[in-house]
Amino acid sequence: MQAMVAGVLGAGGRLFVGVSVGAATAVAELAFLGWAALVALVELIRGRQAVGIERPARHLVEVERRRIAAFLPGGAAVEHLDDYPGRRAVAYLGVRWLVGLLGGFVALLFLYGLVTGAVWARDLFVGRSGALIVSAQVVGGLVLLFLAVQGFLGVAALDRWLAGRMLAPSDRARYERRISELAASRAGVVAAVDAERRRIERDLHDGVQQRLVALGLLLGQARRGTDDRARSDDLIRQAHDEARQILADLRDVAWRAYPADLDNLGLAEALARVAERGGGPVAVDCQVGRLPTAVETAAYFVVSEAVTNAAKHAPGSRVTVSVVPAARGVRVTVTDDGPGGADPAGGGLAGLARRAAALDGSFTVDSPAGGPTTVTAELPCA
Repeated sequence: MQAMVAGVLGAGGRLFVGVSVGAATAVAELAFLGWAALVALVELIRGRQAVGIERPARHLVEVERRRIAAFLPGGAAVEHLDDYPGRRAVAYLGVRWLVGLLGGFVALLFLYGLVTGAVWARDLFVGRSGALIVSAQVVGGLVLLFLAVQGFLGVAALDRWLAGRMLAPSDRARYERRISELAASRAGVVAAVDAERRRIERDLHDGVQQRLVALGLLLGQARRGTDDRARSDDLIRQAHDEARQILADLRDVAWRAYPADLDNLGLAEALARVAERGGGPVAVDCQVGRLPTAVETAAYFVVSEAVTNAAKHAPGSRVTVSVVPAARGVRVTVTDDGPGGADPAGGGLAGLARRAAALDGSFTVDSPAGGPTTVTAELPCA
């Protein structure tokens, strides 16, 4: 019960602070709009277009976004509204000051009610008012309190709606941005596929092909050396070893292209194989079951590439792999305690970023000098 009361009081306090701060920012916005109107008028007289007013407008809008997200209920929805033009910021401030002053008026009424309630309580305790008058005052005070609370909630809802309405991109802007993202994602996927083909060709040419040539030479020598039985047996033994190594190399190439265990046994088993082949201590914590094939594939390659990079650039470092459910789907995190300094624009990491973008996911690399390096991918499962 006490926890619930404390929670209600805390939420009410944040709401009061948020609306009160909004009233103060409304005054600042009115001052800005007056200055902007004066600048625009002067520039109009000079026959020039007004410049220099959009940047301060964006600063004021950012203050409003942070205030709404921090203090108003449901305000977290405006945190992502950061891609708006400067003109829209000026238009938003041109309307928003009305909401701020309305919130200030409600806050003043609330404070006036508190002072009046304190006076009523004093009169009750000193016996200046009768029971009937005090009862009427209490009922009236409760009604005013209810109206004040509704006023705060209404101002908060109006503030939140106005920000979402005027700062959110238009349908056309959203479509254009989405088309650009899809075009970039498609180009990235094509580039990643081409890079993977080149890597496979290089592995086959420099590894398997060279061993096949050596195998052919050994078999040819064994075939010609029929007079020396021991020599022939040694050549055949070397050829057998080469054949086994060729088979292992082919399995490695096939595994890097697409691991069969991913389809047969699932993501957890495939990541366990990555840990075994990681070349160092790798701890895997996979807390998800079967996922859509595209998501499992992307998650696998994120882990595989990150573990390979850690073994290559930070040999001996301890690697921790975490695959956990997230709000939109699954979150993949790979951390190593190496020296850091990983380049997100490098070929391997850039390819992973394109792979995540192709699924409408996100990919980040945090690798300060001195470490640790953390690779995180958010992959939606819709």
